[in-house]
Amino acid sequence: MIFNSVLSAPISIVTPFGNLTDVTSGLEEGEKDRSCPLNGALYTKNREKLWKERRPLGVMVENHLDARPPIGLSRSDVIYEAVAEGGITRFLAIYLCQDAGDIAPVRSARTYFLDWVLEYDAAYAHVGGANTPGPADALGQIRQYGIKDMDQFGLGFPTFWRGTDKLAPHNVHSTTKKLWEAAEERGAGVEDEEGVRWDENFQVWQFKDDATLDKRGDQKPIVVPFWSQSPDYTLTWQYDKTANVYRRFHGDTPQTDPNTGEHLSAKVVVVQFQVETMANDGYPDGHLLYKTTGSGNALIFMDGQAIVGKWVKEQRSSRTKFLNAKGQELELNRGQIWIQTVPAGNDVTY
Repeated sequence: MIFNSVLSAPISIVTPFGNLTDVTSGLEEGEKDRSCPLNGALYTKNREKLWKERRPLGVMVENHLDARPPIGLSRSDVIYEAVAEGGITRFLAIYLCQDAGDIAPVRSARTYFLDWVLEYDAAYAHVGGANTPGPADALGQIRQYGIKDMDQFGLGFPTFWRGTDKLAPHNVHSTTKKLWEAAEERGAGVEDEEGVRWDENFQVWQFKDDATLDKRGDQKPIVVPFWSQSPDYTLTWQYDKTANVYRRFHGDTPQTDPNTGEHLSAKVVVVQFQVETMANDGYPDGHLLYKTTGSGNALIFMDGQAIVGKWVKEQRSSRTKFLNAKGQELELNRGQIWIQTVPAGNDVTY
């Protein structure tokens, strides 16, 4: 239908702070009955105590061919993906309920990612950003929108450092621990400087348990092209019916997280079709704009089924909601959620 794996071994990451391959928190003992507010995943009471005392992090992570594999994505709660420039996609990884250890390579801000950061009132970690005057001036908009800024150029070492694993600009690292510590020091802990909690007005998505095996579909591979002229960034999701997850590939190559050796996988895959335009701000490679507010077509994949629906976002800071064909908000499976923005009119095969 068309709509308008083998795990690698964990890699030992050498940093100024020692080895960062261990991303477990030691808090897995006990009943998992506490729902992460971002993606509904169930954790123990001890882990809940941690996330209740911190603010979500939004971290820009690169997906350039020279930057692969990205590090730390398997422990994020929600991941957004869209083209930065030239058909090259970039990730916004949202962290709250898990500790990621090493995260890399951290890259620069783009204007449309800010609209997703605002949904969580997140502390936003990035390395500079688009700053050409005009509609794509991400650095100016960070200040204008009141985003809690965690720019590497303002924080530096030890919150961020350049690793020896890759050449600049593909080698800026950080950790969730370092970023949460820096956010607290900058008045962006669980409460802001006025004493307002980040989640005071947060709208939680609706969640559900997985469908039983007999009610799961036989989903064919999902092929998501961003730009047809940039096939290296077209991705494929392969559905594992037994595990009820979608596993991520570029071509035939599985995308894995060096921290954990895990194949990057999603419980829910969302493709939202949004109008793409050029900012025409004189930047050599051409800054992009996406219409992130209003509504548009969406495909939502879970339980081996494809749901043809819509995305709706009333204003810049509003929570994006995903609706079925009847206009009802969908209940999403608990676990990591991937949301890809592709230009309206693209063909997604599934």
